[in-house]
Amino acid sequence: MADLDEIQNPKRFIHRDMILAIVQARMESTRLPGKVLKKVAGMSLIEILFYRLSKSKKINKIILATSKSSENNELANLVEKLGYGVYRGSENNVLDRYYQAAKHYMPDIVVRITGDCPITEPKIIDSIIGEFESNNTDYTSNVFPASYPDGLDVEVFSFAALEMTWEKATSNYDREHVTSFIRNNNNFKVKNIKNNIDYSGERWTVDEPEDFEFISKIIQHFSPNLDFGWKDVINLKYLHPEYFNINKNISRNEGSIKGTGQKLWKRAKKVIPGGNMLLSKQ
Repeated sequence: MADLDEIQNPKRFIHRDMILAIVQARMESTRLPGKVLKKVAGMSLIEILFYRLSKSKKINKIILATSKSSENNELANLVEKLGYGVYRGSENNVLDRYYQAAKHYMPDIVVRITGDCPITEPKIIDSIIGEFESNNTDYTSNVFPASYPDGLDVEVFSFAALEMTWEKATSNYDREHVTSFIRNNNNFKVKNIKNNIDYSGERWTVDEPEDFEFISKIIQHFSPNLDFGWKDVINLKYLHPEYFNINKNISRNEGSIKGTGQKLWKRAKKVIPGGNMLLSKQ
């Protein structure tokens, strides 16, 4: 728990007019490089994600926040061609990237979505935003603890809370994970929304090749309809349980728990028998 006695309670906006969704994505994934541009049914995952986000009835604007690395040029160009704004900032200081992206638009509310969640659910997003507004919180999510499928994660917070976090967070962990500083101290009013049935064991995010195979099956099943709901996917499990077995051995939040070396080792074992060549080449 952070010692924030010197910090006053953050300002809470009364009039919440501008709601900005920031999609955090980049091409340099350790376990599945270029995953956001991988295609299913003729569309890249990032296109599908932005399309589904656009169906939100509460979000006013959607932008991409990516890094300045040249590896992200293709991603940034595609999103701009789709008609969305792009902010390019720090590679590792994701908090600064997020804050600078939001600051450009000066929203009252920020919605955080990650690029590895292509079948994000607009109705859940609107519900979390509604809970944020009605409870006058600084931060509302459906993630801590999780009860929705991994891949339907939504975090909603005030720009004031984001700005205070940007000013006060100093650890590398907090600068990388954007919202951990808000969640881990008592100076912010935080609320979590739970589903009445626990689906947290379902994995609908894309971090590994198996995840992409699974998501491909889901999208291809409903194609060309991209407006399917998350409960349609739940019902699909009873018709095609084999789809849901593809990535069932990958644990939730495995990417945030493992270090970069562990991720590279796991990736190497899939392409090099035993992964030994990776070590021999250092």
